Amino acid sequence: MSGLESARFWRTPALPGVDLLKARYVTHRFPPHAHDGYVISLLLSGVEEFAYRGAVHRVGPGSLSTLNPEEVHDGHAGVPGGWSYRVMYPSVEFVSGIAAELMAGNGTPCFSETVTYHRPTVALLRAAHDATEGGDDLASSTLTRTAFAALLSHHASRRPPEAPRWNDDPAVRRAREILHSRLVDPPTIEDLARTVETGPFALIRAFKAATGLPPHAYLNTLRIIRARRLLQAGTPPAQVAGAVGFTDQAHLSRHFKRTVGVPPAAYQRAGTYKTGM
Repeated sequence: MSGLESARFWRTPALPGVDLLKARYVTHRFPPHAHDGYVISLLLSGVEEFAYRGAVHRVGPGSLSTLNPEEVHDGHAGVPGGWSYRVMYPSVEFVSGIAAELMAGNGTPCFSETVTYHRPTVALLRAAHDATEGGDDLASSTLTRTAFAALLSHHASRRPPEAPRWNDDPAVRRAREILHSRLVDPPTIEDLARTVETGPFALIRAFKAATGLPPHAYLNTLRIIRARRLLQAGTPPAQVAGAVGFTDQAHLSRHFKRTVGVPPAAYQRAGTYKTGM
């Protein structure tokens, strides 16, 4: 594997709502982006650095990183040799379903501690991730739910329902609504600002403060989230590109690989992607 970057995405019917990734990255840099579900990663070797919630985290082997839905983060190598890790991307529905059996109260499970080195939880999650590769539905579903039960019990709390940050600013709230409804034909920043009755620079500042991303990067995050769903449903990448507002398949591939870590075709076929260095 020396001299190569490689990544494999896969899914299993035994775990609906969960994407899985096993990867090694050296020069790849994930841009600031967010997911509509959780990100649970186990670092196996090397060092990764990522910015999250106003801090830069530097994680090494044996670490467990837990990122909440819709929270902006990036990622890149923290040492010349890069890093390797295993990642689970469970949906809010999947995690909430397990939490409902374990935790009292309403609200979405929330991880307040971004990085831990809790060996028992790491070992359970590693065993669960390994099991999904073997194609044993009973083992993978049992171990994954057991691992998430431990993860939630030791590292999560219930976050009571609250208004998202963008609700504090009517201009940002309206701008988000427009971007969600216009993936294919987004307005210019001038038109967007005019529609929400503010200035372009004021909107850019307020939007980034509320969402963690400027409007154009937020739009690309929305497009990638939608593209992942369409690819999972079997839509050809060329059709996905047009459906989410990218100019063509090459445009989709460029943004998709930067954000997800593999090209759309590799993601869709749940295969392994390798590249020489």
